[in-house]
Amino acid sequence: QVQLVDSGGGLVQAGGSLRLSCTNSGRTFNNPAMGWFRQAPGKEREFVAGIRWGSGTTEYADSVKGRFTISRYNDKKTVFLQMNSLKPEDTAVYYCALEKYWSSGTSFSADYWGEGSQVTVST
Repeated sequence: QVQLVDSGGGLVQAGGSLRLSCTNSGRTFNNPAMGWFRQAPGKEREFVAGIRWGSGTTEYADSVKGRFTISRYNDKKTVFLQMNSLKPEDTAVYYCALEKYWSSGTSFSADYWGEGSQVTVST
């Protein structure tokens, strides 16, 4: 069983930084991918960033490139999302996600979800 525990959300002023963490406290997979999606009020959930464990390759949504950085521990359990230069439009609930295997050239399709962390960026 997979259980994703995410943390690190909060309230920050525009231009500030936050760091999200996500740990898989359940079973692990040989070559998983982990990442984050976010959902703002009245909007659909959207992909933010992801990392493939085997290759270490990362992908980002265009809206966060150059501001957010995803990284991992080599335990195949923990990922981090460093968010810098935050903007009010980054306000959303951020959901950690795990895909058992993320093929190159395809969209991240989560098999498991965390409960979500609220990130609020004030003006």
